[in-house]
Amino acid sequence: MFKSTVLALILSLTFVTMVHAQATRTWVSGVGDDANPCSRTAPCKTFAGAISKTAAGGEIDALDPAGYGAVTITKAITIDGGGNLASILVSGTNGIVINAPASAVVTIRNISINGFGTGLNGIRFLSGGTLHIERCEIFDFTGAGISAEPGAASALSVLDTVTRDNQVGVLLRPGPFVGATLDRVRAVNNYFGVRAENNANVTIRDSVAAANVMGFYATGTGGITLENSTAAYSWGNGVTTNGGGATVTMGNSTIMNNTQGINTSAGGNVYSFGNNKIFANGTNGAPTGNVSLQ
Repeated sequence: MFKSTVLALILSLTFVTMVHAQATRTWVSGVGDDANPCSRTAPCKTFAGAISKTAAGGEIDALDPAGYGAVTITKAITIDGGGNLASILVSGTNGIVINAPASAVVTIRNISINGFGTGLNGIRFLSGGTLHIERCEIFDFTGAGISAEPGAASALSVLDTVTRDNQVGVLLRPGPFVGATLDRVRAVNNYFGVRAENNANVTIRDSVAAANVMGFYATGTGGITLENSTAAYSWGNGVTTNGGGATVTMGNSTIMNNTQGINTSAGGNVYSFGNNKIFANGTNGAPTGNVSLQ
């Protein structure tokens, strides 16, 4: 009798463990159900439904074109829309919030995030080790398309992404420090294309800020490095510094067709490697100093 009881208890505990085990890969579908286990053949319906069933370091993949809802990420994870039109549509709130442990690596890939004109921020990065954003389109938010405001030292990498029709395309507003790289990013028709505030240091390569009020904007002690990038058709300034510690360093970049090309009147410095093209602006402006090519 004792052996039978122990065996039954072991089997019961094993079953409970299996039921509550988290998968390393889960799936979502527009015709799924969050009551499902989020497997390939029984997918969930939303990112929020799938994330609780996905192990830290795991991945959520979209099976078909659909809207998968807002989600808060509290652990290392990858969310991938794949080749589908995987989207998040929000009103009056944030699309994706990352509030993860300091060592967590989070990847957001192949997602369209629509703020519908009333959403707050497309992706809001509050904490985590590193955030990767790849091949996303983020638009129509009253705040930022991407807002990086971590309270501890963190890193941000944005690749092949469009952020448009927001108050700020990419906002870097860290606590102690954030180091960021933006590669092949398009910031279009925002008020600020890219805005780097205190303790932010961002390198921008092969990217464009176009038709914003302010293209690339460094304020406080924020720093921006432009490599092979363009600021064009800004209603205000293509490149702006605001505050004595703000810096923009430019190499092989183009500043053209802005109301003013470079503006450092509020303080700060714009440094040039001497190989930039600054022309056809209402007022071109000029770098405050040069950096020798090594």
